[in-house]
Amino acid sequence: MARTLFTNATFWPGQAKGKTFGAMLVDGQKIVATGDDALSAAHDKKVDLGGAFVSPSFGDGHCHPIFGGRQHFGPQVTDIQSVDAILAEVKRFAKANPDLPWIIGGTYDPALLPHGNFDAKLLDDVCADRPVVLNAIDYHTIWVNTAALKAAGVDANTPDLEIGTIVRREDGTPMGTMREWDAVNLIMDHAPKPSLEREIEAIKYSSARYAKSGITWWQDAWVDPGMAEAYLEAEERGVLTQGVNLAFRADPRTWEKDMAYIIGMRKQIEASSNNKNLTAVTIKYFADGVIEGGTAAMLEPYSDDPCSHGMPVWQWPELSRAVAAFDKAGFQTHIHAIGDAGIRAALDAIEGAQKANPAWDRRPAIVHVQLLDPADFHRFRDLGVIANFGPLWCRQDPMQAISSAPRIGPERTARQYQLRSLIDDGVRVAFGSDWPVTSEVVLEGLPVSVHRQTPEKSPDGGWIPGEKITMPEAFASYTSEVAYQAYGEKSWGTLAPGFNADFVVLPKNPFEIDPHAVTEMEILFTYRNGEAIYSGK
Repeated sequence: MARTLFTNATFWPGQAKGKTFGAMLVDGQKIVATGDDALSAAHDKKVDLGGAFVSPSFGDGHCHPIFGGRQHFGPQVTDIQSVDAILAEVKRFAKANPDLPWIIGGTYDPALLPHGNFDAKLLDDVCADRPVVLNAIDYHTIWVNTAALKAAGVDANTPDLEIGTIVRREDGTPMGTMREWDAVNLIMDHAPKPSLEREIEAIKYSSARYAKSGITWWQDAWVDPGMAEAYLEAEERGVLTQGVNLAFRADPRTWEKDMAYIIGMRKQIEASSNNKNLTAVTIKYFADGVIEGGTAAMLEPYSDDPCSHGMPVWQWPELSRAVAAFDKAGFQTHIHAIGDAGIRAALDAIEGAQKANPAWDRRPAIVHVQLLDPADFHRFRDLGVIANFGPLWCRQDPMQAISSAPRIGPERTARQYQLRSLIDDGVRVAFGSDWPVTSEVVLEGLPVSVHRQTPEKSPDGGWIPGEKITMPEAFASYTSEVAYQAYGEKSWGTLAPGFNADFVVLPKNPFEIDPHAVTEMEILFTYRNGEAIYSGK
């Protein structure tokens, strides 16, 4: 294989305190030398990077790329800042796609209307002849039209739900906003399922989009039946250009019945002779919902609803039982937990599994960790739990200021997203975009953990500034720390001899410029296994 010497760049190895070097030698898929050793070694080809900055490529430790790909095929309402403009886009899409039996898309911002409650009649005005479903940006809520309610048989007589809310008008009729599992499933159980070909197209779309962002590995953190099959078929067709690990979603009502399928699917993926990129070693649990929807599980009542502690997805003893069972079967634990009660229950379940089962290299992750109670703070370190954050959430955007903060009050608001504190306590902090909930573009989200401001640089000094981290720490959380979460820290996430030649090339050194300017940079190249899978030139 050709030996390629990359020079004239600042090479950062992937650790927050790592020392940079000036050259890197790649032989085929592997890095074989760095620094002076690379410069003095024989090579077949030399690439002058023109003063660029080179980092290990990024890993996305928590995301939903199939959902992002599906969303691409529907009305494009993400980042639209008015209800009227959203409705105009739905109308345009419906007119352009008259034969689609259902229109499904996303994602809209719930903060556009009071309490995030959207009426079906608004959608009826632009498309009344067939069901319309729009996902909110948190993917815990949908906004539907009357045709969707009728298709699902949801009316004033539909009873209230255990895990979900049918938002109702004053007369008891469903408004058109459906929150959390049972409510969302009332509608989506009647929607047509995507075909295998469409799912593969969604994966292909997402793979290209991720390569452009410098991502060479991702954790799909919500895999339901049919999705793993699509990933495996995509891999066998050569569609995947990145590494992917699948996290099967454990359903609180059916997880025991589903275990045989999940274990069987893992074996099928492992046995595939054509599979080089796909693993399936993780189980995803939703402990609770989201603060902006009033469904995150809280130790104390919501400030705007003293009768509510939120909406746990699981009964806590059942969550512990499921985590222990899948842990015994050798699956990594990956728990969505946002409220302080949800986080405590997630930690309890992980601790219970460690006590119940023999020791092994577990690497459990709790994702989002939005509101952590002080009594549980050191448990992340003591239990070896990875804290996975979406860095783009570490700012006071409209979702935070309008939808979340009023629900929990100032004291709890000031305890959100404690990145600095956890890192200082010795906790491994990894990043995940949560795309399509928020942007998958690494250079858009990563700097927010450093400045903790909106793009308009608000507020002065940053939001909860004591929780800012450094730019090298932020880069590590998107590279070597995700590699550790992925059991890949011996092969990727670091630029050193013996590691895969997985790296990104940036035009400037992000450690030496204004953190806000990092967002303006674009990836020049993304390399995986020594080959460029994206070129911005």
